[in-house]
Amino acid sequence: MKFCPKCNSLMTPRRINGKSVLKCVKCGYEIDANAGGKKDVVTTKVQHAESEKILVIDEEVPERAQKVKGVVCPACKNDEAYFWILQTRSADEPATRFYKCTRCGKVWREYE
Repeated sequence: MKFCPKCNSLMTPRRINGKSVLKCVKCGYEIDANAGGKKDVVTTKVQHAESEKILVIDEEVPERAQKVKGVVCPACKNDEAYFWILQTRSADEPATRFYKCTRCGKVWREYE
């Protein structure tokens, strides 16, 4: 990690015209990423397997869903929806609350 000598913000690696540079996102200061004779920037591409991709397509409301009033749908402003809770992140993170509008069927989520 390198910090900008002008404003002390974190410098991010960029590729400009085929050249690796470190650029400050706050003030725009740039330096050669390979200055000083050693390579400071290492770029790694991550390939994800098909099994790692998450795709949720579900037209049905889960069995454990409960109907609640007082939750306003962002699409149609209806005040009634089904809700259910899933642990979508790691175990030490709070659960995610999902809602499905009883009128238009829009599904949205809320993080606790």
